[in-house]
Amino acid sequence: MSRRWLLILGSLVVVVPLLYALYSWLRFPSDRTPEGAYLRVAKAVNRGKPEMAFAYTETQAQHACYTVRDMRSRAYDRILADFPENERESALGRFKAYAQAQDGSDVFALYARERGWLDRLRRDVSGIAKVETHGDRATVVTARGTRYAFRRRDNGIWGLTLFTAALVSEAERATRDLALIEQSAADYKRAALFRVSPAAASATP
Repeated sequence: MSRRWLLILGSLVVVVPLLYALYSWLRFPSDRTPEGAYLRVAKAVNRGKPEMAFAYTETQAQHACYTVRDMRSRAYDRILADFPENERESALGRFKAYAQAQDGSDVFALYARERGWLDRLRRDVSGIAKVETHGDRATVVTARGTRYAFRRRDNGIWGLTLFTAALVSEAERATRDLALIEQSAADYKRAALFRVSPAAASATP
């Protein structure tokens, strides 16, 4: 094969993926539109990657995911520090995956897989029939007649509201669980001090 053809083939290897990426980017509406946000959620569903859809959930849902991560992380650390060894593993099992999540998108992905949210969306997502917009709220109506509500976030990106209530509920539960864990940890710590020194335990608040 001549040098010229080698250069042409080498150029194609570089240029074709770039052109495809450009085409893929251009055919998607902006995520500053309800259509663009919906199509990006659909893309995440089709790829089986719920973490990609996290950016297109509404602000309240995102905050809830970070709250779950923070509360579970604090509970996890408290269990490790103060629970008796024979009770740690069973107590940690409930929190470990969420406590070790890197960010909110990982928490969202955990819930999505655990609760079958991707399967639910996969059955319903289809082409867009119409979009109804009223101020900062919009509804994407699919070709199958499914209606998806979106709310515009402060940064202009539209966020799906479908999972907000469930995620807020989980954030509230994680906060309550942390309070219970901290109370149990304090009791275990007091009991451990008593075994070492009854006098010291009685002086512990």
